[in-house]
Amino acid sequence: MPPLRARHPPAVNQAMPSLIERRCRWRVDEPLQHRPTMSGRAAFTIVLLIPTVTAYAGLAAPARAAAPDRPTTTTQIVATGAPPAVDTHVGTHAAAQGASATRAAAPLPGDEPALDAGTAERLRTAVDFYRGVVGRGGWPTLPADAQFAPGQPTPYDKQLRERLAMTGDLPQAGSGPFDAGVEAAVRRFQIRHGLTPTGRLGPQTRKALNVPATRRLQQLEASRARLGLLGFGFGPRYVVVNIPAAVAEAIADGKVVRRYRVIVGKTDKPSPTLVASITSVKLNPNWTVPASIVRNEISQKMSRDRDYLDRLHMRVFDRNNKPLDPTTIDWSSESISSLTVRQEPGSWNALGSVKIEMPNAQAVYMHDTDRRNLFEKDYRFDSHGCARVDDVRELAAWLLDDQPRWSRASIDAGIAEGRQQEIRLTKKVPVAWVYLTAWMDGNQTVQFRDDVYDQDAQLLAAIKEDDGFFSEASAK
Repeated sequence: MPPLRARHPPAVNQAMPSLIERRCRWRVDEPLQHRPTMSGRAAFTIVLLIPTVTAYAGLAAPARAAAPDRPTTTTQIVATGAPPAVDTHVGTHAAAQGASATRAAAPLPGDEPALDAGTAERLRTAVDFYRGVVGRGGWPTLPADAQFAPGQPTPYDKQLRERLAMTGDLPQAGSGPFDAGVEAAVRRFQIRHGLTPTGRLGPQTRKALNVPATRRLQQLEASRARLGLLGFGFGPRYVVVNIPAAVAEAIADGKVVRRYRVIVGKTDKPSPTLVASITSVKLNPNWTVPASIVRNEISQKMSRDRDYLDRLHMRVFDRNNKPLDPTTIDWSSESISSLTVRQEPGSWNALGSVKIEMPNAQAVYMHDTDRRNLFEKDYRFDSHGCARVDDVRELAAWLLDDQPRWSRASIDAGIAEGRQQEIRLTKKVPVAWVYLTAWMDGNQTVQFRDDVYDQDAQLLAAIKEDDGFFSEASAK
């Protein structure tokens, strides 16, 4: 018997519960005599996975998607013509290319959502297309130092044109130096990859162009696998946070009506995938600091600076909700685990002025922030797991738009009062936090984003291992 080990790395948590369900339950629709016996490796595997179910509770199970018409050519797979205008609710990136090694999404154009009932089927189409590209040997790469300027011939003009044509960003490869047609193709490519659409080939654009077709196929396959495990009930109105894109979308009647930059979890504190319902909006919320932050961060700061909590308007309570003087507490003691630290409402509050409640097992939510300058960054993976939303007041107004009393102006006025208020939605709004590094939208445009949590390869490896398990079990 091999040594005991964790069967899957932590990064596979985005899909683990459904993998566990596959392995532990088998297929309930299989006749009993066709199911594998629970002996040998199968029994051993289930024993290992039982505690894992609790660790990853709350994540999700399969959805079904409607099938749109399938594109048959390269130019159908990628949006053709001039790139659409940038969504005005998102704005534009100010930072130049190369500002960060891993980038969040540039604003997406148009009103097609990343996630709708047809996304899974469109991903199947994209997977088929990219398998064909891989089968034909992939695409050419460009030297890291390749430079292009309008009208200036280079030894790499053919490679660039062929590369852009293979994914439909350039309608036909053609020939000749960099020109207006190639510039438009580069801009289209940049939009599809979350890069600032300059039309010029900076370091990050060259890097994205040189990602192998096999890697892009892997991203599409991983995203398709995740959608098969999602179990999201699409309603007429819903909200989606796509974590790798660092973007939230408010969707009504199948179209994006609002799109927002978001700040999501750090690589060592990743935001979870989940399905939940938005139930209320809180104005001027207080913030109950998570126990992990109290233990790992506040305790250290208080050991060096006894006035730290007071400056941040934070109060400490014991297990009976009795206020305590933070300067009398031994912050190096294990007993701090029983304390509650709460930040009072105000401009200093880490949640800002708005909190959007969406009860879930992971205890995460969407909220405002007191550090709005972070939304201007390309790299927006800086939270402890929750999602900070740019212009969250507008999102709150959209969620409450069936309550005439709560217009954007009245929300602003309510915040100005400084009083804590909770406004319950008359009808819950479904919300999904997803991890899609690749997707195809309703315009047949394939989008890619960086796998910032390094989860795609690990998820596919876990699925491959599970498939091997089933093949082995079925043969017994």
